[in-house]
Amino acid sequence: MWFLPDVLTVLIPGGWVVATALATVGGAFCIAGVLAFRHAKTTVNPVNPETSTALVVHGVFRLTRNPMYLGFAFLLLAFAVWLGKMSAMLLVPLFMTYLQRFQVRLEEDALHMRFGASFDTYRHQVRRWL
Repeated sequence: MWFLPDVLTVLIPGGWVVATALATVGGAFCIAGVLAFRHAKTTVNPVNPETSTALVVHGVFRLTRNPMYLGFAFLLLAFAVWLGKMSAMLLVPLFMTYLQRFQVRLEEDALHMRFGASFDTYRHQVRRWL
């Protein structure tokens, strides 16, 4: 990629296998999260979390409170591994930090307002990422 410096290129033996495995895991997290929301008949739209009609705590949501965002992070990491760029790999924690600050906290505040103690119990039982 043109904006990532080549000085940090890392050749990973079997990198495409690692990238494929990471992408598969990432895709599985994303799909499982969407299916759990659909099963609960609640919104998948992250822009308006206050419109949630159900607190989803089953399926993949027993492992992580943010399976779709975690899936995106795995996909980004898979792409970085496929490129073989250490600089691209550094984008993953930046992406997760950005999400946590500007999206996840807002969503969690909205879910707390909507579901109260039920969300608080869930938040204390399940980690945000893994």
